[in-house]
Amino acid sequence: KEWRNRENEFEDSKPTKQELLDIWQKGWTSLFAALTSLTERDLEKIIFIRNQGHTVIEAINRQLAHYPYHVGQIVFIGKLLQNDKWNSLSIPKGDSKKYNEEKFSKSQHREHFTDEIINDKLKL
Repeated sequence: KEWRNRENEFEDSKPTKQELLDIWQKGWTSLFAALTSLTERDLEKIIFIRNQGHTVIEAINRQLAHYPYHVGQIVFIGKLLQNDKWNSLSIPKGDSKKYNEEKFSKSQHREHFTDEIINDKLKL
């Protein structure tokens, strides 16, 4: 991406919420369009990232390993901004005993770990 100017990405442009959501959606649309266009043969092709050769599958795995870094940044900023209003996706600070009592009072079952949070939000 010789065209990319990373320094400009850190300028304080202050997009509106809608502009930010549009950029976010455009990024996801681009990602899924690229992934769905790949064939099985494409996965073994060599591509170059800053002149380092990777198979396409290696490049995808590289990105999968990189995204959690940015997710952590987003979560950290969210916690800073929300402070006491932050809704933890894990055990809230100081509530380990209460959290575990609630979890272990239920029978074993399968569900995605965010289902409870999403369902609680829908009840509001």
